[in-house]
Order: sequence, then C-alpha cells, then structure tokens
Amino acid sequence: MSFSLNESEKSMLLRTARESIESRLAGRSPQYGEPTDNIMEPCGAFVTLRIQEDLRGCIGHIIARTPLFEAIQELARSSAFQDPRFPPLSQDELSGVDIEISVLTPLRAIDSPEEVKVGVHGVYIELEGRSGVLLPQVPLEQGWGREQFLRHLCLKAGLHSDCISDPRRRLFVFEAIIFGEKE
Repeated sequence: MSFSLNESEKSMLLRTARESIESRLAGRSPQYGEPTDNIMEPCGAFVTLRIQEDLRGCIGHIIARTPLFEAIQELARSSAFQDPRFPPLSQDELSGVDIEISVLTPLRAIDSPEEVKVGVHGVYIELEGRSGVLLPQVPLEQGWGREQFLRHLCLKAGLHSDCISDPRRRLFVFEAIIFGEKE
C-alpha cells in the first residue's frame, strides 16, 4: 500500500466522523478542522460503529468517489443513521459508540481464491448481478480461515456459499489502513 496517513491525519478523520454524527444529532452545522492535502485525495473507505464490540453500523465505498475527508463525513452519517440493519443512532447511544475507519487501496482483480491473504486482504465478489464485500479485519475478528471467509463473502452477496468455485465469478482484493478511537 503506497498511500499512508500520519497519526495527526488519523485523529482528524476520527474527529471528523464523530463531529459529523454529533452535529446531526444536535441539529447544528458541523465544525470540521482544516484537512491536509493528503486526506483530500480520493480513497475508498468504510466507517464502522460499534457499541461494546457489537456492530452498530457500517457503510462504505469500495471505489474512490470523493476526497477522503468528505467521504468520512458522509459515511459516518450513513453508518449512524442509514444502515438498513439498524435503527438510526440515538443521542443516548452516542457516548458508547466507538468509531473505526478503514481507508482502502484500489481494487485488484485476482484469478484464484488462493491469492487471498487472510488478515491482509479485503475481498469483493461479483456474480449473477450480485456483489458483496468483507473488510480485511472481519476474518480476524471472527476467527475465520480463508475458506470460511470466502463462504461468508458469498453469503453476504446473497449467493450460494460455494459461489467462489463458479468460473463466472469476478474476485477482487484490496488492503486497508484501519484505525479507531479505541487505539
């Protein structure tokens, strides 16, 4: 991964994510710091919210659409208020939320599932008009090996659990800079 973030930039992105959520809950305009040129580079990213280790929201863009600084603002709000798996975050929950950010490298097509390195690669699959993605930290958090990781990827895409063996599937990997408030 050639893109990097220094500790100050990571802190700024985490503050930006929290401010984006807090300001929405308070009904006020957000107050963001001045971004560095580096975090104004377009990058794919995910914002994950947890309360006591339990997932509370996770939304992202695999493909770079906007500058990272702007993407984090949008994704933090989306994770808090628009993840269809959860009700919108409440003011009462805010103090217990831990924010994690994953900044992604561009997707790289691979031919074989054997190329997937657990704990290093996130994986994206496309087949039959469906797609799914799992971040690199997911198999480590769940204690999965490569086969379980890829089975769960297939299921997340709404496909059969052994879709990885379908010759029509398209498989991509990416890496991520992962950091959070708990660090």
